[in-house]
Amino acid sequence: QVQLVESGGGLVQAGGSLTLSCAASGRTFSGYAMGWFRQAPGKEREFVAATTWSGGSTTYANSVKGRFTISRDNAKNTVYLQMNSLKPEDTAVYYCASAKNLIATMSGICDYWGPGTQVTVSS
Repeated sequence: QVQLVESGGGLVQAGGSLTLSCAASGRTFSGYAMGWFRQAPGKEREFVAATTWSGGSTTYANSVKGRFTISRDNAKNTVYLQMNSLKPEDTAVYYCASAKNLIATMSGICDYWGPGTQVTVSS
């Protein structure tokens, strides 16, 4: 059974940093793109960042560009989201997801989703 499990969420002050991890298990994700999404209370889920299997191509939402960095370690079947200069508006449940290509991942048309991890940024 395929599982994606996020970790690393928590409470941080504005301007601080957090690194989220997403560990994949149950199958090989060879060739799969990986991405991060978030959903704040009362809002729709939104795309945050995505990377190809190789990590050679990455893409970000404008709201996080320059502050967040997505990376992956395929040997560990893990994708990371380094979040710097956090703002209160970054508060949300963060989800990782996987799809067969970058476009599908960015679009949220993903084959697999994690349960999410809460990130709260205090002002």
